[in-house]
Amino acid sequence: MIAYAYICNRKIISMDKLIKAFPQQILESLEIAAKAKFSTPKNPIHQVVICGMGGSGIGGKIASQWVIDEIPVPIILHSDYGIPHFVNANSLVVCSSYSGNTEETLSSLEEAHQKGAHIIGVCSGGKLMEFCKTNGYQCVALPGGNPPRAALAYSLIQLVNILAQHQLISPNHLDNIRQASSFLLSEQNQIEAEGKEIASFLLGKVGVIYAGPFYEGVAVRARQQFNENSKTLAICHVIPEMNHNELLGWEGGDDRFAVLFLNSSDLDPRNAARFAFTKTFVSGKTSFVKEAFAKGNNRIERSLYLIHLVDWASFYIADLKQIDAVDITVIEALKKELAAI
Repeated sequence: MIAYAYICNRKIISMDKLIKAFPQQILESLEIAAKAKFSTPKNPIHQVVICGMGGSGIGGKIASQWVIDEIPVPIILHSDYGIPHFVNANSLVVCSSYSGNTEETLSSLEEAHQKGAHIIGVCSGGKLMEFCKTNGYQCVALPGGNPPRAALAYSLIQLVNILAQHQLISPNHLDNIRQASSFLLSEQNQIEAEGKEIASFLLGKVGVIYAGPFYEGVAVRARQQFNENSKTLAICHVIPEMNHNELLGWEGGDDRFAVLFLNSSDLDPRNAARFAFTKTFVSGKTSFVKEAFAKGNNRIERSLYLIHLVDWASFYIADLKQIDAVDITVIEALKKELAAI
């Protein structure tokens, strides 16, 4: 195994240790959530907008799919500059940026402020925290010093807690998250071993990830991890939507791609039939098809299981390629370029 490390605040932490600490990070995040107390908004909440990019933003997608069957108002993930036009004094806007300095999210923060929205920040410091303090907005402080993609549990769980404390969802979701931490610890060795198998399967290929509709955020997270940790391209899509377009793209067949199906036991019966058909069809078009089946007693456990699994896979691809899973040189170069404009 090649040992690469993330260096910040004189701490040296390797990516594999950060991944291994995911179940513990969940518990730490629950402790942060337990101490956070939010004021009642002045106006009724008619919609929720979660603003964030990359590793800080994907938690919004995942959380929204955990609560889609329950939340009584629309919940939208905004990953861009500015803010949707409909945002107003009846909007709960959560700005999530691990560093607190993500320029797109800061742009959203400014516009939400101008529109009089009820704003909450989630960050480890930076300009976002300063803005919240200056303007009297509440802000959840996260532990700093990690790559944002290795701090998913911190932001994800705070989002769930914010929705629960604003009485938009049941607080029982937090109990399910706690149980998921114990579940992941009990499955840790098996998850890591399966992650190694997936890494060997995907090595040298373009990964194509297919998931059910409740796990779209998990599939996007998987693509992001293969991009950032493994430094490789990946594609993701969702069944049933994929059946209406991308399925035809496999007509000619292509062994450049390795297909990973993220399956689960909670698919709609018709979507389960679609999964089976799609897997059979694609298996006739490429020699590289593999299925990872989500374990767990509920959607939260199954999602976190798959997230942890793919995190390990992305690390082991980097290890097999003998590259630094932490390195983001090209992204830092882009930030410097933008700073000069």
